[in-house]
Amino acid sequence: MIAVERSFVVYRPLSELVAYLEDFARAEEWDPGTVSCVRLDDGPVRPGARWRNTSRFRGRTTELEYRLVVREPARLVFVGENGTVTAVDDLRFVGVGAGEGRAAGDAGGGAGTRLTYRASLTFKGLARLAAPFLRPEFERLADRVTARLPAAAEGRPS
Repeated sequence: MIAVERSFVVYRPLSELVAYLEDFARAEEWDPGTVSCVRLDDGPVRPGARWRNTSRFRGRTTELEYRLVVREPARLVFVGENGTVTAVDDLRFVGVGAGEGRAAGDAGGGAGTRLTYRASLTFKGLARLAAPFLRPEFERLADRVTARLPAAAEGRPS
């Protein structure tokens, strides 16, 4: 298994950030690896909602079907699967005061949310053998998400 975790502040109120991220189709906006993400069912987003996510990693395109398994006021958990991997995206949210996490001289300063994003991948079959070699690339992807997600969620160019 590979697990990567990042924690960073997004300058958007907790409830708004959860509402933004609970629709996994928005991964197209904040996940640099996502090529497309399409909702597979209708109605309000709630546990059991499903999406087809097409991602590009190491020059290859792959599809996973994700479902929302936990929807709490300060936590979201998505599980994606295909024949090669099970991916779990666990997002935890904590409200923060004005200015936390901002560098001196940054604009803004309104209250925001600390997001702790943990992604874990469990490979199946022969793909398990490649897992140790893929960790550095997943670490780089996590860094890119950390750079892109706040801008997307705050509605500003990345």
